[in-house]
Amino acid sequence: MSEGSVVAIPTETVYGLAVDAFNEEATREIFSIKGRPLIDPLIVHAIDMEGVERLASLNHAGNKLADKFWPGPLTLVLPKKPEVPGIVTADRDTVAVRVPSHPVLRKVLGISKLCLAAPSANPFGYISPTKVEHVLDSLGDNLDYILNGGPCTIGMESTIVDITDPTKPVLLRPGAITSEMLSEALGLLVEIDPGDKKAVRGKTDAMRAPGMMKKHYSPKTRLMMLESESPLEATNENYRAVIYFKRREIPPMTKQANAYWLTEDGDLSEAAHKLFHLLRVVDQKGYDVIYIEAAPEEGIGVAINNRLRRASNGHYG
Repeated sequence: MSEGSVVAIPTETVYGLAVDAFNEEATREIFSIKGRPLIDPLIVHAIDMEGVERLASLNHAGNKLADKFWPGPLTLVLPKKPEVPGIVTADRDTVAVRVPSHPVLRKVLGISKLCLAAPSANPFGYISPTKVEHVLDSLGDNLDYILNGGPCTIGMESTIVDITDPTKPVLLRPGAITSEMLSEALGLLVEIDPGDKKAVRGKTDAMRAPGMMKKHYSPKTRLMMLESESPLEATNENYRAVIYFKRREIPPMTKQANAYWLTEDGDLSEAAHKLFHLLRVVDQKGYDVIYIEAAPEEGIGVAINNRLRRASNGHYG
Protein backbone atom coordinates (compact mmCIF):
# COMPACT_ATOMS: atom_id res chain seq x y z
CA MET A 1 0.00 0.00 0.00
CA SER A 2 2.85 2.35 0.78
CA GLU A 3 4.00 1.76 -2.81
CA GLY A 4 0.62 2.73 -4.20
CA SER A 5 -1.07 -0.65 -4.61
CA VAL A 6 -4.84 -1.04 -4.39
CA VAL A 7 -5.88 -3.82 -2.01
CA ALA A 8 -9.37 -5.17 -1.30
CA ILE A 9 -9.87 -5.32 2.45
CA PRO A 10 -12.67 -6.48 4.78
CA THR A 11 -14.45 -4.17 7.16
CA GLU A 12 -17.31 -4.82 9.56
CA THR A 13 -19.61 -2.99 7.12
CA VAL A 14 -18.68 -4.00 3.52
CA TYR A 15 -15.49 -4.90 1.67
CA GLY A 16 -13.47 -1.91 0.48
CA LEU A 17 -10.71 -0.95 -1.97
CA ALA A 18 -7.92 0.52 0.12
CA VAL A 19 -5.03 2.84 -0.72
CA ASP A 20 -2.84 5.28 1.18
CA ALA A 21 -5.11 8.32 1.45
CA PHE A 22 -2.14 10.66 0.99
CA ASN A 23 -1.07 9.01 -2.29
CA GLU A 24 -2.94 10.91 -5.00
CA GLU A 25 -1.90 8.64 -7.85
CA ALA A 26 -3.04 5.49 -6.04
CA THR A 27 -6.28 7.15 -5.00
CA ARG A 28 -6.99 8.06 -8.61
CA GLU A 29 -6.56 4.38 -9.49
CA ILE A 30 -9.47 3.52 -7.18
CA PHE A 31 -11.76 5.83 -9.13
CA SER A 32 -10.59 4.19 -12.36
CA ILE A 33 -11.09 0.61 -11.14
CA LYS A 34 -14.58 1.35 -9.79
CA GLY A 35 -15.71 3.72 -12.54
CA ARG A 36 -16.48 6.13 -9.72
CA PRO A 37 -17.12 9.82 -10.50
CA LEU A 38 -14.65 12.25 -8.96
CA ILE A 39 -17.51 14.21 -7.37
CA ASP A 40 -18.10 11.34 -4.93
CA PRO A 41 -15.74 11.68 -1.92
CA LEU A 42 -14.09 8.76 -0.13
CA ILE A 43 -14.15 7.64 3.49
CA VAL A 44 -10.71 7.48 5.12
CA HIS A 45 -10.01 4.85 7.79
CA ALA A 46 -7.62 5.44 10.68
CA ILE A 47 -6.38 3.15 13.45
CA ASP A 48 -6.97 5.62 16.30
CA MET A 49 -7.59 9.24 17.23
CA GLU A 50 -4.00 10.17 16.43
CA GLY A 51 -4.63 8.98 12.87
CA VAL A 52 -7.91 10.90 12.71
CA GLU A 53 -6.11 14.08 13.75
CA ARG A 54 -3.81 13.71 10.72
CA LEU A 55 -6.92 14.03 8.57
CA ALA A 56 -9.44 16.28 10.27
CA SER A 57 -10.01 18.99 12.84
CA LEU A 58 -12.03 17.45 15.64
CA ASN A 59 -14.57 19.33 17.76
CA HIS A 60 -16.38 18.50 20.99
CA ALA A 61 -19.22 16.72 19.15
CA GLY A 62 -16.73 14.59 17.26
CA ASN A 63 -14.95 13.64 20.45
CA LYS A 64 -18.25 12.62 22.08
CA LEU A 65 -19.24 10.39 19.18
CA ALA A 66 -15.75 8.93 18.90
CA ASP A 67 -15.73 8.03 22.59
CA LYS A 68 -19.11 6.34 22.24
CA PHE A 69 -18.94 4.57 18.88
CA TRP A 70 -15.32 4.10 17.76
CA PRO A 71 -14.01 1.67 16.74
CA GLY A 72 -17.20 0.96 14.85
CA PRO A 73 -19.50 1.65 11.88
CA LEU A 74 -19.69 5.44 12.23
CA THR A 75 -18.23 7.97 9.79
CA LEU A 76 -17.81 11.61 10.78
CA VAL A 77 -17.66 14.46 8.28
CA LEU A 78 -15.28 17.10 9.65
CA PRO A 79 -13.18 20.03 8.43
CA LYS A 80 -10.19 18.51 6.66
CA LYS A 81 -6.53 19.18 7.23
CA PRO A 82 -4.76 20.93 4.30
CA GLU A 83 -2.54 17.89 3.69
CA VAL A 84 -5.48 15.67 2.66
CA PRO A 85 -5.55 15.49 -1.17
CA GLY A 86 -8.52 17.05 -2.90
CA ILE A 87 -9.22 13.88 -4.87
CA VAL A 88 -10.14 12.15 -1.59
CA THR A 89 -12.68 14.83 -0.64
CA ALA A 90 -14.08 15.76 -4.09
CA ASP A 91 -12.29 19.10 -3.54
CA ARG A 92 -14.54 19.91 -0.60
CA ASP A 93 -13.12 21.42 2.58
CA THR A 94 -14.42 18.46 4.63
CA VAL A 95 -13.28 14.86 4.95
CA ALA A 96 -15.19 11.70 5.96
CA VAL A 97 -13.27 9.70 8.59
CA ARG A 98 -13.84 6.45 10.45
CA VAL A 99 -12.07 4.20 12.97
CA PRO A 100 -13.12 0.65 12.00
CA SER A 101 -13.46 -2.35 14.28
CA HIS A 102 -12.73 -5.26 11.92
CA PRO A 103 -9.67 -7.10 13.29
CA VAL A 104 -8.08 -7.74 9.88
CA LEU A 105 -8.38 -4.12 8.82
CA ARG A 106 -7.13 -2.91 12.18
CA LYS A 107 -4.08 -5.14 11.81
CA VAL A 108 -3.42 -3.69 8.34
CA LEU A 109 -3.79 -0.14 9.66
CA GLY A 110 -1.50 -0.88 12.59
CA ILE A 111 1.26 -2.52 10.55
CA SER A 112 1.17 -0.05 7.66
CA LYS A 113 0.75 3.03 9.88
CA LEU A 114 -1.29 4.52 7.04
CA CYS A 115 -4.67 6.21 6.79
CA LEU A 116 -6.57 4.26 4.15
CA ALA A 117 -9.12 5.66 1.74
CA ALA A 118 -11.45 2.73 1.12
CA PRO A 119 -14.72 2.92 -0.84
CA SER A 120 -16.70 -0.26 -1.39
CA ALA A 121 -14.98 -2.91 -3.53
CA ASN A 122 -17.48 -3.08 -6.38
CA PRO A 123 -18.17 -1.33 -9.70
CA PHE A 124 -19.67 2.09 -8.94
CA GLY A 125 -23.41 1.99 -8.36
CA TYR A 126 -23.62 -1.81 -8.09
CA ILE A 127 -24.57 -3.86 -5.03
CA SER A 128 -22.02 -3.51 -2.23
CA PRO A 129 -19.82 -6.56 -1.48
CA THR A 130 -20.19 -8.30 1.87
CA LYS A 131 -18.18 -11.46 1.08
CA VAL A 132 -14.81 -11.99 -0.55
CA GLU A 133 -16.58 -13.90 -3.33
CA HIS A 134 -18.46 -10.73 -4.26
CA VAL A 135 -15.17 -8.87 -4.74
CA LEU A 136 -13.73 -11.69 -6.85
CA ASP A 137 -16.84 -11.78 -9.05
CA SER A 138 -16.94 -8.04 -9.66
CA LEU A 139 -13.32 -6.85 -9.61
CA GLY A 140 -11.12 -9.91 -9.27
CA ASP A 141 -9.39 -9.36 -12.62
CA ASN A 142 -8.43 -5.79 -11.67
CA LEU A 143 -6.81 -6.43 -8.29
CA ASP A 144 -3.49 -7.93 -7.24
CA TYR A 145 -4.44 -8.54 -3.62
CA ILE A 146 -7.68 -9.38 -1.83
CA LEU A 147 -7.64 -9.98 1.93
CA ASN A 148 -10.22 -12.54 3.02
CA GLY A 149 -11.74 -11.51 6.34
CA GLY A 150 -14.87 -13.65 6.04
CA PRO A 151 -18.42 -12.30 5.69
CA CYS A 152 -18.90 -8.74 6.93
CA THR A 153 -20.65 -8.83 10.29
CA ILE A 154 -22.94 -5.84 9.70
CA GLY A 155 -23.26 -6.07 5.92
CA MET A 156 -24.24 -2.45 5.36
CA GLU A 157 -22.22 0.73 4.98
CA SER A 158 -21.42 2.93 7.96
CA THR A 159 -23.64 5.66 9.33
CA ILE A 160 -22.42 9.08 8.16
CA VAL A 161 -23.03 12.21 10.23
CA ASP A 162 -21.86 15.70 9.33
CA ILE A 163 -20.62 17.50 12.44
CA THR A 164 -18.71 20.34 10.82
CA ASP A 165 -21.08 22.49 12.86
CA PRO A 166 -21.12 20.68 16.22
CA THR A 167 -24.34 22.45 17.23
CA LYS A 168 -26.21 21.22 14.13
CA PRO A 169 -25.27 17.62 13.35
CA VAL A 170 -26.87 16.16 10.22
CA LEU A 171 -27.34 12.48 9.45
CA LEU A 172 -26.31 12.06 5.80
CA ARG A 173 -26.48 8.27 5.51
CA PRO A 174 -28.24 5.98 8.01
CA GLY A 175 -26.62 2.78 9.19
CA ALA A 176 -26.35 0.48 12.19
CA ILE A 177 -25.81 3.49 14.47
CA THR A 178 -29.16 5.23 14.32
CA SER A 179 -30.14 8.89 14.59
CA GLU A 180 -31.65 8.15 18.01
CA MET A 181 -28.35 6.71 19.23
CA LEU A 182 -26.45 9.72 17.90
CA SER A 183 -28.90 12.18 19.47
CA GLU A 184 -28.63 10.45 22.84
CA ALA A 185 -24.83 10.49 22.72
CA LEU A 186 -24.68 14.18 21.81
CA GLY A 187 -27.56 15.37 23.98
CA LEU A 188 -29.18 17.19 21.07
CA LEU A 189 -31.33 16.30 18.08
CA VAL A 190 -29.49 14.99 15.03
CA GLU A 191 -31.28 16.30 11.94
CA ILE A 192 -31.87 13.80 9.12
CA ASP A 193 -30.77 15.02 5.71
CA PRO A 194 -34.03 16.12 4.03
CA GLY A 195 -33.01 14.60 0.70
CA ASP A 196 -32.65 11.09 2.09
CA LYS A 197 -36.15 9.67 1.87
CA LYS A 198 -36.67 10.93 -1.67
CA ALA A 199 -33.13 10.04 -2.76
CA VAL A 200 -32.99 13.17 -4.86
CA ARG A 201 -29.30 14.01 -4.79
CA GLY A 202 -28.07 15.15 -8.18
CA LYS A 203 -25.04 13.93 -10.10
CA THR A 204 -23.27 17.14 -11.04
CA ASP A 205 -22.24 18.74 -7.74
CA ALA A 206 -19.71 17.28 -5.33
CA MET A 207 -21.43 15.10 -2.76
CA ARG A 208 -21.12 15.90 0.95
CA ALA A 209 -20.46 12.21 1.60
CA PRO A 210 -20.48 8.83 -0.18
CA GLY A 211 -23.74 7.02 -0.90
CA MET A 212 -25.82 10.09 -1.71
CA MET A 213 -26.34 9.54 -5.44
CA LYS A 214 -29.92 9.15 -6.59
CA LYS A 215 -29.17 5.69 -8.01
CA HIS A 216 -26.82 3.49 -6.00
CA TYR A 217 -26.43 -0.04 -4.56
CA SER A 218 -28.37 -1.28 -7.61
CA PRO A 219 -28.67 -4.75 -9.15
CA LYS A 220 -28.56 -5.07 -12.94
CA THR A 221 -32.12 -6.38 -12.83
CA ARG A 222 -34.83 -3.77 -12.48
CA LEU A 223 -35.75 -3.40 -8.80
CA MET A 224 -39.16 -2.27 -7.53
CA MET A 225 -39.58 -1.31 -3.87
CA LEU A 226 -42.82 -2.33 -2.15
CA GLU A 227 -44.44 -1.07 0.99
CA SER A 228 -43.96 -3.37 3.99
CA GLU A 229 -46.43 -6.31 4.15
CA SER A 230 -47.31 -5.90 0.48
CA PRO A 231 -50.07 -8.21 -0.83
CA LEU A 232 -48.04 -8.97 -3.99
CA GLU A 233 -47.27 -12.68 -4.30
CA ALA A 234 -44.67 -14.58 -6.28
CA THR A 235 -46.33 -15.99 -9.40
CA ASN A 236 -45.91 -18.81 -11.89
CA GLU A 237 -44.35 -16.30 -14.28
CA ASN A 238 -40.60 -16.83 -14.43
CA TYR A 239 -39.84 -13.19 -15.15
CA ARG A 240 -40.71 -11.90 -11.67
CA ALA A 241 -39.16 -12.47 -8.24
CA VAL A 242 -40.37 -11.19 -4.88
CA ILE A 243 -38.09 -10.64 -1.88
CA TYR A 244 -40.15 -10.44 1.29
CA PHE A 245 -38.81 -8.79 4.41
CA LYS A 246 -39.97 -11.70 6.56
CA ARG A 247 -40.73 -15.32 5.74
CA ARG A 248 -44.38 -15.90 4.91
CA GLU A 249 -46.54 -18.73 3.72
CA ILE A 250 -46.61 -18.85 -0.08
CA PRO A 251 -49.93 -20.00 -1.63
CA PRO A 252 -49.55 -23.45 -3.24
CA MET A 253 -50.42 -22.20 -6.74
CA THR A 254 -47.55 -19.71 -6.81
CA LYS A 255 -44.02 -20.47 -7.92
CA GLN A 256 -42.09 -21.12 -4.72
CA ALA A 257 -38.72 -20.66 -6.43
CA ASN A 258 -39.53 -17.03 -7.16
CA ALA A 259 -40.02 -16.14 -3.49
CA TYR A 260 -37.19 -15.07 -1.17
CA TRP A 261 -37.01 -13.40 2.25
CA LEU A 262 -34.45 -11.42 4.22
CA THR A 263 -35.26 -12.78 7.67
CA GLU A 264 -37.05 -15.70 9.24
CA ASP A 265 -38.64 -13.84 12.13
CA GLY A 266 -38.37 -10.12 11.38
CA ASP A 267 -34.93 -9.48 12.91
CA LEU A 268 -33.70 -6.19 11.45
CA SER A 269 -30.00 -6.91 11.98
CA GLU A 270 -30.34 -10.22 10.16
CA ALA A 271 -32.11 -8.49 7.29
CA ALA A 272 -29.39 -5.85 6.99
CA HIS A 273 -26.70 -8.54 7.11
CA LYS A 274 -28.34 -10.53 4.28
CA LEU A 275 -29.63 -7.71 2.05
CA PHE A 276 -26.74 -7.18 -0.37
CA HIS A 277 -25.87 -10.87 -0.62
CA LEU A 278 -29.46 -11.86 -1.40
CA LEU A 279 -29.81 -9.07 -3.96
CA ARG A 280 -26.73 -10.42 -5.73
CA VAL A 281 -28.08 -13.98 -5.70
CA VAL A 282 -31.45 -12.98 -7.13
CA ASP A 283 -29.83 -10.59 -9.62
CA GLN A 284 -28.05 -13.56 -11.22
CA LYS A 285 -31.23 -15.60 -11.73
CA GLY A 286 -32.27 -13.90 -14.98
CA TYR A 287 -35.51 -12.26 -13.84
CA ASP A 288 -36.87 -9.21 -15.66
CA VAL A 289 -37.92 -7.52 -12.43
CA ILE A 290 -37.34 -7.98 -8.70
CA TYR A 291 -39.91 -6.73 -6.20
CA ILE A 292 -38.65 -6.18 -2.65
CA GLU A 293 -40.53 -5.20 0.48
CA ALA A 294 -39.48 -2.29 2.61
CA ALA A 295 -38.35 -2.95 6.16
CA PRO A 296 -40.11 -1.47 9.20
CA GLU A 297 -38.97 2.15 9.45
CA GLU A 298 -37.17 1.75 12.77
CA GLY A 299 -33.64 1.01 13.93
CA ILE A 300 -31.41 -0.27 11.14
CA GLY A 301 -34.59 -0.68 9.08
CA VAL A 302 -34.21 3.02 8.23
CA ALA A 303 -30.82 2.21 6.67
CA ILE A 304 -32.23 -0.80 4.79
CA ASN A 305 -34.94 1.36 3.25
CA ASN A 306 -32.41 4.07 2.39
CA ARG A 307 -30.44 1.51 0.36
CA LEU A 308 -33.60 0.15 -1.28
CA ARG A 309 -34.84 3.59 -2.33
CA ARG A 310 -31.55 4.26 -4.07
CA ALA A 311 -31.18 0.73 -5.44
CA SER A 312 -34.64 1.00 -7.03
CA ASN A 313 -33.96 4.58 -8.19
CA GLY A 314 -37.26 5.71 -6.72
CA HIS A 315 -39.37 3.02 -8.47
CA TYR A 316 -42.18 1.76 -6.27
CA GLY A 317 -44.52 -1.17 -6.87
